Formats: sequence, C-alpha cells, structure tokens
Amino acid sequence: MNQKHLLRFIKRTLRQHAAEVVTMHDNVPMTLKAVFEEMQLDAYDLNVDILDVHADRNTFHRFDKFNAKYNPVGESRLREVFLKTDNYLNGKYFARIIKLPLISQEVIADLQETKYTYVEPRISIYCKNKNEWNKLATWALHNDVHSSHVRWLVQVPRLYDIYRINKLLRNFQEFLNNLFDPLFQVSVDPNSNPELHKFLTHVIGFDSVDDESKPENPHLHPGMKTPEYWDDEENPPYAYYLYYMYANMVMLNQLRKEQGLNTFLLRPHCGEAGPPTHMCAAFLLADNISHGLIMRKVPVLQYMYYLAQIFIAMSPLSNNSLFLRYHRNPLPEYFARGLRVTLIVLQEPLMEEYSIAAQAWKLSSCDMCELARNSVLMSGFPHEMKQYWVGSAYLEDGPEGNDITRTNVPDIRISFRHETLLDELGNLFRVTVD
Repeated sequence: MNQKHLLRFIKRTLRQHAAEVVTMHDNVPMTLKAVFEEMQLDAYDLNVDILDVHADRNTFHRFDKFNAKYNPVGESRLREVFLKTDNYLNGKYFARIIKLPLISQEVIADLQETKYTYVEPRISIYCKNKNEWNKLATWALHNDVHSSHVRWLVQVPRLYDIYRINKLLRNFQEFLNNLFDPLFQVSVDPNSNPELHKFLTHVIGFDSVDDESKPENPHLHPGMKTPEYWDDEENPPYAYYLYYMYANMVMLNQLRKEQGLNTFLLRPHCGEAGPPTHMCAAFLLADNISHGLIMRKVPVLQYMYYLAQIFIAMSPLSNNSLFLRYHRNPLPEYFARGLRVTLIVLQEPLMEEYSIAAQAWKLSSCDMCELARNSVLMSGFPHEMKQYWVGSAYLEDGPEGNDITRTNVPDIRISFRHETLLDELGNLFRVTVD
C-alpha cells in the first residue's frame, strides 16, 4: 500500500467506525472518535505530511526504521493517537486493510474478484522472543487474512546487534531459537499449537532483510564463533546469518516433509548493496533472491546464476540504480540469453512495472509473457496451482514443459533457452574434462 491508500483508509475508518471502543483510559472505554478529539485531530486535518510515512535518507540504513515507515507509529503527530489505541491499529485495523474478501477496498481486498492476481506479501518476525509466532498466527487467523490468493513470506531483519545492545538477547543462538524452536515444535506435534500449524500452511518461505551496505567483515573462517558463543554486540556477517538460517531450514524442511507438511524456501534480499560476497553466499544457500543489483559489477556471478538457473526478482521502479543503469545500456549477455528474471509487483503497480520494463529494455509482448511465466515458476504457490496456470508439465525442461495455450510463450523461444543452456554447460564440462 502507499501513503494515499493509508490516508484514505484512516479517513474512511473515522467515518464508519468512529464509535468503536479502541482503548481504556483510567478504566474508562474510549472510542476512536474520542481519541482523535482528545488529540485535536479530525479526518479533515489529516494529510500525507501528518502521516509521515514517506522515506527520507535515514530510512534505508536500518530495517526497523524502514519497516516503521509502513506503520505510522513513528515520530509523526499521530504517534500518540496510535499509542492510545494500543495494538488496535497494528492488529485489527491492519487486518481490515488487507482482509479478504471484499471487507475493505484497500490493496489486496479485491483479489478474489479480479481472479487472476496473486500476491506474496512479506511480514516480519523480529526474533526478540519465541512468542512472536503465536501472536502472528493468532492475529492472522482471528482476522481472517488468509486466502487462496495470498502466500506469506516471513522476513527476518538482521538486527541481532540492536537486541544485544539493549540486552534483549544474550547470544546469537537465542536469536535463532526464537525463530526456529516454535516451528520445530509445531512440526513435530501440530496439535500443540493448532493456530500456528494452520498459519504455516500459508507461509512459503523466509527472507533475510536489512541494509546490506552496513560495514562488516564478510570473510568467514574456521575459528569464527558459533552462535551459542556469539555474544558480541557486533552483528554477524551477512553470510553468517544466511548459513544458519539455511542450516536450520534444511532440518525443518526434512522434518515437515516426513510429516507430510508444506516446506519453505529461502528467498533473501541479496545484492542490493554491499560486497559481492553476499551474492556468493546466496548462490550456495538460497533458492532464489531479490534484487541482485551488485551482479552487474561481477559478470562471473551473472554467469553462475545463469548456469544454475537461480531466479532473481527485481522491480525497475523500486530499484532506481538498476533502472537508471539499464535504461542507458543494453542488458548483459547472459540476461539476454535466459537468466531467470521476474518482476515482483501488485495489481495496478503491476502494469506500471511491466510498462517501465518494456520501455527501458525494449521488451516485446512475448518478452513480457515470458517474465510472467517466470514469476509463476518462481512463486511459492502450490504445485497444483502452477500446473493450472502454466501447464501440467511445467516441471519438464525445454518446450515439453511449456503450454503455449496458457503461457503465450512460443515453444521455439523455450527451446532456444534450453538449448543455449545445454551448450553452455557442455562447453564448461568439456573444458573441465580436457
């Protein structure tokens, strides 16, 4: 959602739900209208400047500050209002914004009516304590924000150092325990937490997020402390976070697979900034990544991602550096040859992103169809849904896996992608053998 969405939602809520009790003041119930009156605010006064959810230069240096811009509880004039309403706006009102079907007109509320729009929104687990999963699952189920059109990605901010400085955690192992222990427990015994068990059926994976340009020592070595001994106030490197998320997810996925439960993907933000070693770590550990902008500086990494057919999700409008660069220069060779790129966008912004991509990169309608097909293949939606969208044999390599009646991508294009990849692999291994 954008700031206009939020402003429109707040004004409508004040009109339609002003009489709802949202907090207690000296054991006296207060309605939403009373809270706003006490703060000397009304719907007429509200504007996007008062909301203060637009980004400034400090927004991207810490993920908690970045996240706060999506939640008007920061330093705006509305801070006291939202504090007075306790967690009401953060829970019930947020659920109302995204609730399905058609309870609200904001953001994804009309997904089931539009029929063909599916989304993978992110939601955060901060790993401050183990109860976060219970709160998230309870909120999601009680507010009915699950849908066949939605699959959630859980993003994990790399903020251990902030928690350690504030003495919320004693070591990095506690950070990992808070993230994974509830998941292992409910996977072993779903009846131990039915709400979390049900919520996890709508979760498709994990995302590692924060400002990648933060200073760090990116080189791991055998003498590096293990998580139970990492009690420094210094944040672990990017690759350290990623490795221990990967290691725990391997065990968790194996357990859930044996139990007949859905498994999860590791889809981190990677290569948006910082050293190229982040891209190397993700190449070894991640299922696919978001951004990958640093790759333009390291052609060998482009080639590796191409050979491994690792998907890269990007947004031309959000990633200005990507858009500005490729607006002036042609796509690198291996992008043109078939590096798997897809656009992650929603509804009306979807059309905007595709239009910008078509103009900047001179893409044809066939190119756009291939991007759309890639977005389906990359997504975490169930196998049966992908079969319906792009064809029953989509897992097959080459044109055998393409159903032109569903994808609108010609078989000859898919054949070219497949034959080019086989040629590259053949050349590589022939040189190795020789």
